[in-house]
Order: sequence, then C-alpha cells, then structure tokens
Amino acid sequence: MEVLTLKDIWFRYPASDEYVLKGVNLRLNKYELSVIRGPNGSGKSTLLLVAAGLLTPEKGEVLLYGKPLNTQLPQARIKLGITFQDPEDQFFNATVYDEIAFALRQLRIPEGIIRNKVTEVVETLNIMHLLNRPPYKLSGGEKVRVALASVLVYDPEILLLDEPTAYLTTNAKSELMKLLENLRDCGKTIVVVTNDSEVIKYRIDESYLLDNGVLYNTKT
Repeated sequence: MEVLTLKDIWFRYPASDEYVLKGVNLRLNKYELSVIRGPNGSGKSTLLLVAAGLLTPEKGEVLLYGKPLNTQLPQARIKLGITFQDPEDQFFNATVYDEIAFALRQLRIPEGIIRNKVTEVVETLNIMHLLNRPPYKLSGGEKVRVALASVLVYDPEILLLDEPTAYLTTNAKSELMKLLENLRDCGKTIVVVTNDSEVIKYRIDESYLLDNGVLYNTKT
C-alpha cells in the first residue's frame, strides 16, 4: 500500500539559483524501511522536510495516501513523525520527560495516559534514567534517542528520521536498527536518511542514493 509519494519534486531555497532537489520521485509503502544515503550537502535533510510538509516544493507535489499533503495539514501532522539532523532543533522543554510528553500534551491527552506512554517508550529506548535531566545537557547519542522517543510516543504511521544513528555506539546503533525493523514489521513506514554506510547491513527494503539533488534507486 502506497503511503507517502513525492512526485517530480524540485526545490530551492529563497535567493538561491541552485536547486537542492531536482525532479525527485519517491514512493513509500506500508511495511517498508527505506534508507536514503548521500554525502553532507546532498539535500537529504531538505528531502525529509519536503516529505513532512515543512517545506513547499517549487514544482511537484507530495501525496499522503494518494491526496495532496498540503490539503491535509495541519491534521495530518499526527501521522508524520520527523526527527532532525541536530536533535537540539526540536527540543523545547526543561526536562527529558517534558520533552517526550510535549506532543501528547498538545493533543490534550490525560496526564495519566501520558505517563504510561512515556514510560513505555523510554523503556524501549533504554533512557529511563534520563527523564529528569535537561535535554540540552545530554550526550550526542542520548539526544538522538530522546528526539526519537518524542516522536514514537504519539505513534505516527510514518517515521522520517534524519541521521538517527549519529553519535551512537555500535551496540546502540544495532539496537536502534532492530527497533526500526520491528516497527516496520508492525506496519510503520520508515525512511532513514544518512551518510552511514553500515545501515544497509540491516533488513531494509529499499535503498536510495541522493547525489547532487537527484535520487537514484540502489535497492540491494
């Protein structure tokens, strides 16, 4: 089942003559874990922001379940979970607990249910010991896991993850990729953008290369 589709996406930033994305086509299906690799500056982060509806392409369109994403916003944001390349860009709260609980509080979910959901996700990611700490004072790997927890806690259907293995130890990276594999097997659509070549060693379904704004399918 096709979940998220990017059709002939062209994007450039204001005051720039150079396109960051050049005719990108991407089809993401349910039960698929896709990886988009490319060097720094290749447009990977921009591609995720367009896919999430946070940037509007100059040409082309983004479809969510076959309908234009821009006509489904802001309600559709609950279906899309995005993490940024720099986790601090999405931190707003004084403690890790409040950071993870933030999205659920915006949905006016009762605090007791929020507490249970936060507990479940932090146990899954092995970050229970961080709950009372300021997110800005964590290590790089801890920040990555807190950022992911703040998305997983509201159970989005689609995960758009920017460099989620950055700063992780080998063991932590393996644990994360196995978690993503399990989430895929449970029906999530997941996209990982990265310059980490090791991620293709895991059970991924589609592999792409983004080079100079052009997306190539390199399925393994």
